[in-house]
Amino acid sequence: MNAIARLIRPRSIAVIGASADPGKTSGRPVSFLQKHGFSGGIYPVNPKVDRIGGLTCYRDVEALPAVPDVGIVLLGAERAHLAVRELAKRGAAAAIVLASGYAETGEEGALRQKELLQAAGPMRVLGPNTIGLVNLTDNIVLSASGALAMDHFPVGSIGLVSQSGGILGALLSRAAARGIGLSKLVSTSNEADLELSDFIEFLAADEATRVIALYVEAIRHPSRFREAVQKARAAGKPVVAFKIGRSEAGAKAAVSHTGALAGSDRMYDALFRQLGVIRAKTFEELLDIPAALAAGRKLSGKRVAILTSTGGAGTIVSDSLGVAGFETPAPDAATAARLASLQSGSHANLDRNPVDLTLAGLHPDVLRGAISALLASPSYDALVVIAGSSAVGSPALLADAVHDCLPESDKPVIAYVSPHAPNVGAALTARGVPAYTSAESCASAFSGLLLAARSTPAEFASSPERQVHISDLSQGSLDEAEAKALFARFGIPAVNERIVETSNEAQSAARELGGKVVLKILSSEITHKSDVGGVAVNLTPDTIGSRLNAMADDVKAATGQRPRRFLVQEMVTGGAELILGMHRDALGTAILLGMGGVTAELFKDTTMRLLPPQGGLSRDEALSMVHDLITWPLLDGFRGRPKADIDALVSTIVAFSLMAAQLGERLIEAEVNPVFILAAGQGVRAADGVVVLGPVGG
Repeated sequence: MNAIARLIRPRSIAVIGASADPGKTSGRPVSFLQKHGFSGGIYPVNPKVDRIGGLTCYRDVEALPAVPDVGIVLLGAERAHLAVRELAKRGAAAAIVLASGYAETGEEGALRQKELLQAAGPMRVLGPNTIGLVNLTDNIVLSASGALAMDHFPVGSIGLVSQSGGILGALLSRAAARGIGLSKLVSTSNEADLELSDFIEFLAADEATRVIALYVEAIRHPSRFREAVQKARAAGKPVVAFKIGRSEAGAKAAVSHTGALAGSDRMYDALFRQLGVIRAKTFEELLDIPAALAAGRKLSGKRVAILTSTGGAGTIVSDSLGVAGFETPAPDAATAARLASLQSGSHANLDRNPVDLTLAGLHPDVLRGAISALLASPSYDALVVIAGSSAVGSPALLADAVHDCLPESDKPVIAYVSPHAPNVGAALTARGVPAYTSAESCASAFSGLLLAARSTPAEFASSPERQVHISDLSQGSLDEAEAKALFARFGIPAVNERIVETSNEAQSAARELGGKVVLKILSSEITHKSDVGGVAVNLTPDTIGSRLNAMADDVKAATGQRPRRFLVQEMVTGGAELILGMHRDALGTAILLGMGGVTAELFKDTTMRLLPPQGGLSRDEALSMVHDLITWPLLDGFRGRPKADIDALVSTIVAFSLMAAQLGERLIEAEVNPVFILAAGQGVRAADGVVVLGPVGG
């Protein structure tokens, strides 16, 4: 971390390839350092120029009068590694490489990136393909972003790490326009060396940072990311992430931009949820939510008061909050009476929510009294103050009134600016009242506050590994009976069944099992049996023989293969069908639970959790998966249905996750579909299963 600290708070900076023309990209770093008041040493390096910006210019790194903490390398990809090698030789802590043309361009670029890293040796590298970093806390700008041409930036407590250089500038300028204060901004881009997690860790320990915001294209090192986020959460700093690549087109764009495998979007959902990372759904929310969190107020419930002087805007905010699951109850009797005492007349609507002050809202005493009453009310957990058109002419009136009342309560207070009035929003935000220009943003801000308040510091709780004998397992696809036998080793019970080959054997098996039975083909090659006519239900000993012969003919007609073996199973009734499976990609291995049977792909009522670094999922994590399902009420006795055996289902999820953890990379595919969950006390039964295994050590 010492090298990263020197990178972010350097005492001296070398600018290699600096131009004397501040209008050029290569001329910006020196110009911006001077413009924004860097007080340390600035060493421009350019053999063709004597002075830049009134500073002595040096022919090369070796000629510098002192060892710089950081070198900003403005040379092209064909020469950047030479400057990096010189900086490393002099003992610099880090190099910032702006050039593109590396791993994001393909195989040749990846080799160039490897050469760059070799040239750096032990020295740290930010980039390549980065726009640099901005330390607003200490007035240090190590960037060529055109956004830094602005004269002033609000300094605050939001630290931002972006894997896109252009996005860094966009967020910097957008935040400044809204009066949102930032502490540090870092563009990691290709992450040849320093990456997202390094800066999350730094910001977790940074006293000037209270909230960490992330623009994510791909997480290259999931285990490091988990550790870094856990440190941030343990330090009491919420993490908000905007992850692009939710669509197929977006995912491809992310890969092409960074040259990294991104992983599926649902896996990111699972990872963020487990770590307590608040996921911004839109780019705007990447500022909206941190702005609310940076105010330092915690939301304890969903009841919101709305104070307005314009009824239409109040209705819009109320509607958006309702859609997001928040409540806007009317004031309690005591609060209504206190509001009514603020003014006479019948024009104001003070006994309902939104509380509409009408023109009385222009009087500072009335405005302060109403804000105080609503903050003191036991009926509300938060307050939205609406700035109407009257605030345009007197932006300080509302801003000062709200600011004066903030010490009276620790409840969250935000503002909705109804007219187009950026100066009003900036004035409110600067006074500790995050301001928003859309009602949806108000709802997003409160949703983020609620998630931050309800999520505990992240810990990847796990079940201890339970070693099961697996050395006899062969490579390849297992048939259904073999798959369920493997499940049983880990404690997942299966339905009663018999393997048969002839119609007579099927009749005997049906009599032995009793009641109605299910007939299936048994094949390691055909996994979707029902698609080829390989499943029949509600059979009896009298009907199963002829059905077996007909099934063999149907499957041969559909696949060209005549099945030799079949399964006769007890027919489970009265239970709910679920699917339990695993999925692996660049982020790791996840366990999936959802509505099962033939409707699994149709309804898509599923949830996922990533396996912890060691062992399987904890029982608490497994139970939270069950509660995630839209169909959870059906398992919990909805409308008189018998409650399902949730304890047995949780045990099954944990057992399946332990199997996935022990088999590791050998487990290419695994799924129980359906797994029947019976009434409380009756357990679960695996009715079908798929397992594909790779070679030992593969």
